[in-house]
Amino acid sequence: MIVVPASSANLGPGFDVLGMALDLHAEIDVIEPDRPVADGFEVVSKRHPASIAHRETGGSGDVAVRSSIPSGRGLGFSGAVRVGAIALALRDVHPGEDVLVTRRSTILDLAANLEGHADNVAASLLGGVVITAFDDGRVIARRIDPAPGLRIVTWVPSFRTSTDGSRAELPIEVGRVDAVFNIARTALLVDALGRGDRAAMREATKDRLHQPVRLASNPESAAAMARMLASGADAAWLSGSGPTVAAVVSDEIELARISDELPPGRVLDLRIDSIGARWR
Repeated sequence: MIVVPASSANLGPGFDVLGMALDLHAEIDVIEPDRPVADGFEVVSKRHPASIAHRETGGSGDVAVRSSIPSGRGLGFSGAVRVGAIALALRDVHPGEDVLVTRRSTILDLAANLEGHADNVAASLLGGVVITAFDDGRVIARRIDPAPGLRIVTWVPSFRTSTDGSRAELPIEVGRVDAVFNIARTALLVDALGRGDRAAMREATKDRLHQPVRLASNPESAAAMARMLASGADAAWLSGSGPTVAAVVSDEIELARISDELPPGRVLDLRIDSIGARWR
């Protein structure tokens, strides 16, 4: 069995570049004929992203998943289960190896190609905060260790969004001024996360590439982000393609203060997962 954390991707300006692992987890296992399915696990269909990833990596047998990561909400469910399923298949193909170490780059490349981007799968695999470059099917990923103790509060609504549908709404080209705006804030955000510079995070998480379009299509997410910032969050962003909104919140602020007047949904009080994918 393998345990893989959720992720929050983009972090505002780092579109398809930055990702953060969160302490919600999916557990993935391969069902053996002589072993019953463990409590809470569901054997998934052949069309499930975990099954597809497992099969395309050379794995055999049925895949079962138990997850606290909500799917279709921008918290990296498909990326997490793909990372886990690929690792399980590679462990069968290369017996005796700890493929999370020896085949890490393979897992990352395969998962990113199935996802179409690398930021969320790299965070789920490596833990912490990651910076990724994805080109021609290959991934370069660098993990940074953010300042300890960062608290991440997420608002998770009941409705879902389609990543492919959300991407289709984005402009193909962006102006130079907007590109420079995001480059500057992405660099500032990496520095702010590493040093725990909360004062810089609100400005550093501003974005002009994807959030304005996506938030216009999801007014509840826009309202949740505005409310979280008004309630004292240091920074807030649309998690992945949404509709979940994530925020950096100091420990001094009570969860009820952040939750008050938010649109309907679950509010989760989380931390950054510093481990990434691991065997159990």
